[in-house]
Parts: sequence; C-alpha cells; structure tokens
Amino acid sequence: MPELKPLSPQAISRALEKAERYRLLNEPVEAESICLDVLAADPSNQPALVTLLLALTDQFEEGLVDAVPRAREVIGRMAGAYDQAYYSGIVAERRAKGQLKRGGPGSSYAAHQSFGDAMSYYEKAEAIRPPGNDDALLRWNTCARILERHPELRPAPVEAGEPPLE
Repeated sequence: MPELKPLSPQAISRALEKAERYRLLNEPVEAESICLDVLAADPSNQPALVTLLLALTDQFEEGLVDAVPRAREVIGRMAGAYDQAYYSGIVAERRAKGQLKRGGPGSSYAAHQSFGDAMSYYEKAEAIRPPGNDDALLRWNTCARILERHPELRPAPVEAGEPPLE
C-alpha cells in the first residue's frame, strides 16, 4: 500500500466541510477517508469523530461486517457521556434500519432488538442532555414510530425447551 499523505493542520476545517459534503452526496467512503486524514492530524478532533461515525453508519445498509465495531470504537473516543450515549443510539438505530431494509431470516427480531437498544441509549442521553437539547427525545420518538408502523418487528420468541441432559 502506498504511504498516505498527511493533512496539514491548516486544512482541517476545509477538509471537514468536504467530508460533510461527501456524506450529503451519499458518498460515505470518501467522507470516512477524509475524517481519517483529519484524525491523523488531530486525533481528538470531535467534529471529525462525529462525521466519521455518521459516515460509518451510512454504510450499515450495505451490510459491511466491520462497520458496526468500527463505529463503536469511534464512540469510545468521543468526549462526554452525553455524546457517547447519543451516538450509541444512532449506531443502534441505523443498524436496525439496515436490518429492516436487508430483510432475511430473523431480521425482524434483530431489528426490533436494535431499535430497543437505540431507545435505551437515547433514554440515557436524555437523562444527561444539555439544557435545550432534545435531540435524544426526537430520535427516541422516531424509533417508537417505526416500531408502531412495522408490527412485524417483534421480540424473538423465548424458547421453552428442556435443558440438555448431562
């Protein structure tokens, strides 16, 4: 692999604008790459971490196996309990939407579980949100409405089998 070229610190702001533009153009791989360049120059850059996380979650519908653990790793680098809870909710919600869209055996159970996880994270974020910030409430309501509109999404059945013999 060729050696990556470093981003100059003076270019960070403009690079982040480009990353957001690529996200809006539905080009999350390009946005992800730019965020990785920004983070190589400034490892604790919070806007770059947020944009990177969103670019990774934009890729969930494609079913990329490593996107979810990579998104969770980014959350661990975020400053503040609110951001960690809120963006954990975003990861779970977008994962649920990807599961719902892809379908397949067991997807309705998995999507239901992921929406429930998202709602739990949003409740944690709501409890510690800054004054005037109801983002977590809005996301929780979105998940609740999706569950209401999709009655096929339900918890996995509990198996009532007998324990195996030793």
